[in-house]
Parts: sequence; C-alpha cells; structure tokens
Amino acid sequence: MPAAFSETERARITERLLANGERLFTAQGLRKTSLEDLVAGTGIAKSSFYQFFAAKEALYLELMMRQSAAVKREVVDQALLSTEDVREGLRRFLHATLRRLETDPLYRRLMTHPEEMAAVMRRLGTADPAAVSAFGSSPDNPARAFVDYVRDHQEEGELPGHDPAVIVGVIQAVLVLPLNRELLGDPALLPQIQDLLVDIVATGLTPRKD
Repeated sequence: MPAAFSETERARITERLLANGERLFTAQGLRKTSLEDLVAGTGIAKSSFYQFFAAKEALYLELMMRQSAAVKREVVDQALLSTEDVREGLRRFLHATLRRLETDPLYRRLMTHPEEMAAVMRRLGTADPAAVSAFGSSPDNPARAFVDYVRDHQEEGELPGHDPAVIVGVIQAVLVLPLNRELLGDPALLPQIQDLLVDIVATGLTPRKD
C-alpha cells in the first residue's frame, strides 16, 4: 500500500521536491537528474515520488509553469505592455528579458536547452496530456503572450507582416547574445553591444517615424 500523506505533509514534500528540482535541473539538466536525486532530503522513498508527480518531466513542467507566470509579469506586463509605443515596448521587453536571463539561472537553463522542453513535451504527451495542454494555452505563458502581441500589431500595421515565428526568431537572436559572450572579440563590451543591438532590432521591426 502506498504511504498516506496529510495535506500539510503533501504541501511540504511538494515544495521540497520543487526546490530539489530547480537546483538539480539548473545545475545538471533533466537527463542527468534521477528520481533518487529528486527525493533526497524529502523524507519519502523513490517509489512515493509518483504520488506527487506523474514523472520527473511533470516536476520540470511545474517549475516551468511557475517560472512562466513570473517571467510574463516582468517582461510582458511590466515591460512590453507598459507603453502604447510599439518600438519602445520592444525595447523594454528585450532589456527586461536580458536582465532576467542574467539574474535567473533556471530561466537561463530553459532558454539555452530547448531539447529539454521537447523531451518534457514528448514524455508528458502520453503521461499527462492535460498538463501539456494547460501549459500551451496558459495566459501566463510569455511566449504565447508575445506572439499574440505580434499578431495584434501586425493587424494594425505597426509590425511587419512576416510569419510571427520569424519575428520571434529575431528576438531570440538578440537574447542568445549574452549566453555566447565568450565569442565576442571583447566580452567586456557586451553591455554596449546589447544596447545598440536592442535599438537596431526595435527600430528595424517598426515603421519609420516621421
């Protein structure tokens, strides 16, 4: 018989599992993290893990969903949508996202290892399809919010009529710069290079102002 846990115990154990997952996934990634690693210090056996999450990928997805809500508030609600000027909104969005990448190791991991996200979706497509659907349709998903913003402003003629995925790709190209700073001729120039690149991209994606 599986062990029975009170609501208080379940909440405490769940938070410990999430804390372990955030630390381990950030440091060593999804594949190298075992169930033994995740349950260490939680007071439960490896077999009891499945009373809390359908798979380690489900724990990873829960961390992503929690992360997404915080990221959306910071880079979409408080930056992209903080002005009606599309060009300035893009500038604020890019600067806010770059700051988040600099200060948030888990978000940086999620951005730099898309193959882990793909593995999560493959695994949970069978084990927990409802969770995958909820993540994709969540209003707290910053990627979805940004694509919606692009489409809305394309309809208004304030952004070019490219495939939204192309515009997202341009934005992603800016965001990978600090993750590859060692490839720059002088990494110390990164702040100035970022600022100039953000201005170039924001200006290039919006119509010329008279």
